[in-house]
Amino acid sequence: MRLNNLLAATAVIALVAGSAVAQDAAQPRTEAPIAPPVVAAGDIVQTAQASGQFTTFLKAAEATNLTGMLKTNKNLTVFAPTDAAFAALPAGELEKLMLPENKAELQKLLVGHVVNATVRSADFKGATRKAPTVAGTTVELSGGDKLMVNDATIVQADVTASNGVIQVIDKVLLPGVPAAAATAAGAEAPGKIPDPAATPM
Repeated sequence: MRLNNLLAATAVIALVAGSAVAQDAAQPRTEAPIAPPVVAAGDIVQTAQASGQFTTFLKAAEATNLTGMLKTNKNLTVFAPTDAAFAALPAGELEKLMLPENKAELQKLLVGHVVNATVRSADFKGATRKAPTVAGTTVELSGGDKLMVNDATIVQADVTASNGVIQVIDKVLLPGVPAAAATAAGAEAPGKIPDPAATPM
């Protein structure tokens, strides 16, 4: 009798477990949330603030006294890394950059994301171009199958703020990291965006 009871109980447990697994499998799998598009909301800083995706970039800009430049200078292009892009830096790198003694290094990193001219995706579509940054470095823009700046993908292009353009990127542009080698087949020969006078700091 006990054996029959034990077998019956085991069968019930198996049935319940099987039902739970089936229900689990029937549940739709949730994908990682897609960030909403960035919408122009005033100047570059106001637009970045309204988006909510650039808190690290804005905090770093504030720490290095660059907020005023990003608000008031005209015809800027900012290749703006998202919070996820900063989070993907090697462990400890962001914390190190944010230390007060590394302010100059952080500022140079940030202005390496800023071009003192309006650069839209149409300026390098199907081509490779170089653009001078406020840091005195250059970035390589590739308009192949996907829009790139150096090794970062432009995930949203041409967000037009009142004083310039934001190009949303998925990686922080680090000094010494080369551009991605792949460009569109048949792309035009590399060119250069006109080099304006450096933006005063």
